[in-house]
Amino acid sequence: MVDTMKNLTTFVFSFENMIKGDFLYVDKTEYVWKLICVSNEGYFLSRPRRFGKSLLISTLKAVFQGKRELFKGLALYDKPYDWETYPVVHLSFGDYCVVSDPARELPDYLMSKMRTLAEEHGVRLTMPSPGLCFAELIDTLARTKPVVILVDEYDKPILNNIADPNVKEILQCLKGFYSVLKDRNDRERLLFITGVSKFSHVSLFSELNNLTDITLSADYAGMLGFSADEVRSYFADWLPEAAMAHGVSEDALMKELLNWYDGYRFSEADLHLCNPVSVTTFFKNHFKFSNYWDSTGTPSFLLELMRRRAYDHEAALRGWYGEGVFAAYELDKLDITGLLWQTGYLTIREVRQEMMETRYRLDFPDREVKWTFMNRLLEFYAEIAKGRTSPLIESLFIAVRDDDVDGFLTLFQSVLANIDYKLHIRDEKYYQTIFFIVFKLLGIWIEAESCTNQGRIDAYVRTARAVYVFEFKLDKNADEALAQIVDRHYVEKFQGGGLPVRMIGVNFDSTKGRIDGWEEGA
Repeated sequence: MVDTMKNLTTFVFSFENMIKGDFLYVDKTEYVWKLICVSNEGYFLSRPRRFGKSLLISTLKAVFQGKRELFKGLALYDKPYDWETYPVVHLSFGDYCVVSDPARELPDYLMSKMRTLAEEHGVRLTMPSPGLCFAELIDTLARTKPVVILVDEYDKPILNNIADPNVKEILQCLKGFYSVLKDRNDRERLLFITGVSKFSHVSLFSELNNLTDITLSADYAGMLGFSADEVRSYFADWLPEAAMAHGVSEDALMKELLNWYDGYRFSEADLHLCNPVSVTTFFKNHFKFSNYWDSTGTPSFLLELMRRRAYDHEAALRGWYGEGVFAAYELDKLDITGLLWQTGYLTIREVRQEMMETRYRLDFPDREVKWTFMNRLLEFYAEIAKGRTSPLIESLFIAVRDDDVDGFLTLFQSVLANIDYKLHIRDEKYYQTIFFIVFKLLGIWIEAESCTNQGRIDAYVRTARAVYVFEFKLDKNADEALAQIVDRHYVEKFQGGGLPVRMIGVNFDSTKGRIDGWEEGA
């Protein structure tokens, strides 16, 4: 590597520190220009975790503090902008955490934020509650100039406590806090709010109905994340060494890099983006392909919600959705598919017009996210300790590779044996979901609920050697399951494909939470 190469970081989220520390910054200031060239605007932007929201907020802060020298060489530097300074209220919930009683602690947390901001701006607060202090701070600062208000991760107190029985108290507290932003447009130079999810009844999406949501806007689709062209351009100094390390051409290296980390799409525009943290970590970590997105974990409330509702993610990936799937949610009406999109597990795969409505099909964005999702889901459903799924998956893969149906189902039995009987859901779909997850982790083709002219096949699996047709029963018997495959002629769908077709009937015992038996047809 040459001396002119920039430093790489996934730790620094301050724009000023990135520039002064000579860290690589992918120039997104053309989008910043679009945001700031009009006064008195309010925006909301939703993006998944680890996608650069905090860096964007920090960049806006530097702009309105008049720090033009930091932008030398970037798109914004030569724009017709006056670089006038404004009072900036930068409110970040990135450090929010729960100690014991979130409903009681949140007002204290908000008051602490207000005191810090007041001290920073030399304002003396006199009001008794966080919301009133927020209003007092804005009004005091606005006596001289309009105020820039930047709120990062507005929804973290909700997401961190979404399974808490007192979450509605948290929601009510935030509603009162954010409601002060209403009717203060004349005191704001810019209001910009980021988060992961949109929740109704938080004032932002009910009372602040003039807040412009740019989440699905094609104009801002590329504002966060790295496009393939940006990876080629900004990481050009590292690509030759990365390709050499893997013994492939640069084009082949880029193709594999995009398979791992590319695929996010945030609008109707056909623009695909990489997770910026994952890509940067790949180059920092000696060009090792690995699952870097997984390190922040999967929200357990989301996994629990999926298990409790017997959520069929395979059906979700086949469906087409209107824009309502991206809308604001009420806590007692959480849409799992929409939450999976907002948290970054799903992205827009296809867009089509139906009559007067735009319809969307969703899918996993890339290999990294798909593996994370399936791995965490299996660990949660089967109570397998984190990090222990890989050896089990390897053993299952060997059994399938060797056409060892008995060996595979015996190992699958051990997966079910890990699950506490109190957590079992007495539903055939529950066991079918675990079965489906295992094959997805194996990287082997599986389709659930496959339609034929005689009915729906519970699952069929295609390997290099054979097609396996599975039928599942709950609290019945394996012979009955096998008989259904035969009676409804399920195998006809696969005959003539050049591979032998094997029929397997499986029965689950819901009282014991295990496979009661299996039979293979002749």
